[in-house]
Amino acid sequence: MPSIFANVEVAPPIEVFYMNKMYLDETAPQKVNLTIGAYRTEEGKPWVLPVVHEAEVRLAADTSLNHEYLPVLGYEAFSAAATELVLGKDNAAIKDGRAFGVQCLSGTGSLRAGADFLNHVLGLNTVYVSKPTWGNHRLLFNRAGFKSIESYRYWDQDNRCVSIDDLIADLEGAPEKAVILLHGCAHNPTGMDPTHEQWERIAEVVKRKNLFPFFDIAYQGFASGDPDADAWAIRHFVSQGIELICAQSFAKNFGLYNERVGNLTTVVSDPAVIPAFKSQMSLCIRANWSNPPSHGARIVHMVLTTPEMREQWFQCIKAMSSRIRDMRASLRGHLEALGTPGKWDHITQQIGMFSFTGLSPQQVDHLVKTHKVFLLSDGRINICGLNTKNVEYVAKAMDDAVRNVAARSSL
Repeated sequence: MPSIFANVEVAPPIEVFYMNKMYLDETAPQKVNLTIGAYRTEEGKPWVLPVVHEAEVRLAADTSLNHEYLPVLGYEAFSAAATELVLGKDNAAIKDGRAFGVQCLSGTGSLRAGADFLNHVLGLNTVYVSKPTWGNHRLLFNRAGFKSIESYRYWDQDNRCVSIDDLIADLEGAPEKAVILLHGCAHNPTGMDPTHEQWERIAEVVKRKNLFPFFDIAYQGFASGDPDADAWAIRHFVSQGIELICAQSFAKNFGLYNERVGNLTTVVSDPAVIPAFKSQMSLCIRANWSNPPSHGARIVHMVLTTPEMREQWFQCIKAMSSRIRDMRASLRGHLEALGTPGKWDHITQQIGMFSFTGLSPQQVDHLVKTHKVFLLSDGRINICGLNTKNVEYVAKAMDDAVRNVAARSSL
């Protein structure tokens, strides 16, 4: 009897993990990994934040803790601390009881829980994502049941900046109650964020057109070193009386990648709707993971609510963001010293973990095959993969790709 699975087609590989495996399997002595979005030290190693290690030691020594299930909506003290982090302690929505959080599985789980709720409970079927956007956004909303997944223009390839007028025009054309997915800071993959004035324009259209904003903020604090600065856009929307939901991840800014620590912050206009919201969200989560894990959430809660540990965390994210800025400046400096054709100032204008280099798929292919510099086909690189030992090599490889691929294509 043939297998019931015999007609299952092989799905295309997930590019970021496929390219990372290619790097790991590569035997060349000189190779560079600029693929997966994870922080690396100057030595190219993962970093356990010292304050996170301290929190783990304290938790291990606390004999009052057990491994019982958390509530379906998670560890409430963690969600309260996470909500306060993104909105600000003195935010009117918190004081008025209009803001609350739900613990989810990192940013992806927060996005999925929010998308499930918007589609299955509110009946919303149209979502707009930036062009380009994180590779998982479209798949996630598709699997959550959204029938129409549209794009709003975001990246100006010629000028290497946010195409704000095109973005606004696309939002103006969106139907009422369309979900607008917005990157709170450190846009993935471009690394280029709207200015405050541009965010104000976006908020004005969203409010006037009765669109629903869904923020994805995976890099708060990690992007600039200042958690308050990185949350400016979300706080501005709230100040304008706009209801929203916001998917938070603590993978990058706490280095808790495999602990899957996330929070879905929700801001409503009337606190009377919250009990019904939570009851329906409980069903969404029950059907997905039922109960979230506690370890990572307890770490984040302890750090955010213990003043001296919170200060240590501030120093950690400043150190990470500073190293990233240094590598941006170094890469740009080497490219300009080489006289690499094109403009490279966008590399230092961008923020956060990623840079949208502007390299073509053909140039990327040349980098991978000839120089063993591994990156995504759209030209996105993880700046954290650079260090003082390899940044000049990467710049020379990019220079070679720009010159030689361009030369071949012109023949």
